[in-house]
Amino acid sequence: MRFSLSRLGIYLFLGVVALVFLYPVVLMVISAFKTTPEIFRNPFALPESWGLDTFREVWQRASFGTYLRNSLFITGSAALLLVLCAAPAAYALGRYRFRLRGVLFLFFLAGIMIPIRLGILPLYILMRNLNLLDNPLSLILTYAASGMPMAVFLLVVFFRNLPRELEDAGRIDGCSDYGLFWRIFLPLVRPGLATVVIVNIVPWWNDFFFPLLFIQSDRWKTIPLGMQIFFGQHMTNWSLVFAGMALASLPLLIIYLIASRQFISGLTAGAVKG
Repeated sequence: MRFSLSRLGIYLFLGVVALVFLYPVVLMVISAFKTTPEIFRNPFALPESWGLDTFREVWQRASFGTYLRNSLFITGSAALLLVLCAAPAAYALGRYRFRLRGVLFLFFLAGIMIPIRLGILPLYILMRNLNLLDNPLSLILTYAASGMPMAVFLLVVFFRNLPRELEDAGRIDGCSDYGLFWRIFLPLVRPGLATVVIVNIVPWWNDFFFPLLFIQSDRWKTIPLGMQIFFGQHMTNWSLVFAGMALASLPLLIIYLIASRQFISGLTAGAVKG
């Protein structure tokens, strides 16, 4: 009886926490179906009529399809570049012993403690000298570099926790260092890779600062930068703002669900192979 009551209390607590976090999302979706006067008149009520007019206006008026394509391309490319660079570095730091290994690991840890915005002026000058202003490559490189320290730190832990017997078995089967990394160890750290992707793509997707700094033309504007069209000097169309926020949240939700499935399957595969 005591065990059942304690479990019921935990479920009730988790349910309350879930409601607290989900309520702003539900309020955003409901407000997307309202007009701006209706939002101010009764912000917590259901819309008087349900329709897709606001979403249709956002898609056409703000060129939302272009901004969505740019955000997907920039965020996806940065995540791919981050994984391709961070995984080999973390594998070397986690599985091999060599001189200056501790120094290199501390170097990556220092990147976690130092905000990238402290170097914004030299970063802007670097992008200007490389002729990368108003170019999506400037955002891709900046995002991948900013995510490297935390990605390496997380993946090193995953690589270190893998048993030594897997490496010995791979050596017996004739695997080279390259083969050990790609065929044995990298598939087993899929949970870590999913964690790295989820942790980084959310702030990249919502970032307004670096696109505002590097992107000038409408051709490569991302969703946060393109959404500013609805914020006027004297009046803001909150109905379109909430509709745009709802549309912008859908890709993140889909990516999160996909990464979560890979996370669970990676844990299961790692347990079976281990």
